[in-house]
Amino acid sequence: MQSYKGYSTMLAAVLALAAAAGPALAEEHITVTGEGRVAAVPDMATITLGVVGDAPTAAEAVAANAAAAAKVIAALDQAGIAGADMQTSSLSVNPVYEDTTPDVPTDAATLTRFQAQTMLTVRVRALDSLGAVLDGAVAAGSNQIYGLGFDLADREPRLDEARRAAVADARRKADLYAEAAGLVVTGVESISEDGGYAARPMEMRQASFAKDMAVAEGEIDLSARVTVVFDFAPR
Repeated sequence: MQSYKGYSTMLAAVLALAAAAGPALAEEHITVTGEGRVAAVPDMATITLGVVGDAPTAAEAVAANAAAAAKVIAALDQAGIAGADMQTSSLSVNPVYEDTTPDVPTDAATLTRFQAQTMLTVRVRALDSLGAVLDGAVAAGSNQIYGLGFDLADREPRLDEARRAAVADARRKADLYAEAAGLVVTGVESISEDGGYAARPMEMRQASFAKDMAVAEGEIDLSARVTVVFDFAPR
């Protein structure tokens, strides 16, 4: 049986060899970032709309705003929007101050009225009805439309395509760098996902729309970004 001293000598030799080989081992990896993109035709839209109005008192402003918002919600319901696809995203009431004596300079402002606002975030799952939904909301009293964005109800299948493309892009780059350096890729140490879904939004700030307004949904872009650590060796 080897002595304790013999084991210590062997351990010291192994540690010394590992320390000497450390820099060379570190040079056997290459880290590459890959990107993948796919275009998809959207199948749903999200709009942010609501009502804003003034009244002499806060109570009157809130009451009038609530009544107007209820009409808009009823119109959306009639247009086929499910309750789960409507959500109040903002509710506020604020005092409005004005300088009531513009001809007489003063630092004081007078409280003239109160302004109440209710905003709704609405998902439209039937894109062919989007124009009618917008028109119906405006006809019911919506005077605020802040945004319109297109999306996919299920992004994952197309995102998976972008992920595959991102990994392929990383491998392409790794092969290129390895070839330029006289090396060859031999394996993968790790893969991490850095990015995700990206959509192209459309912003709208109109207060009125034509009947059955036509909206061009175009395409949305989905992207993935990965960082891959590859192993390589001399050719």
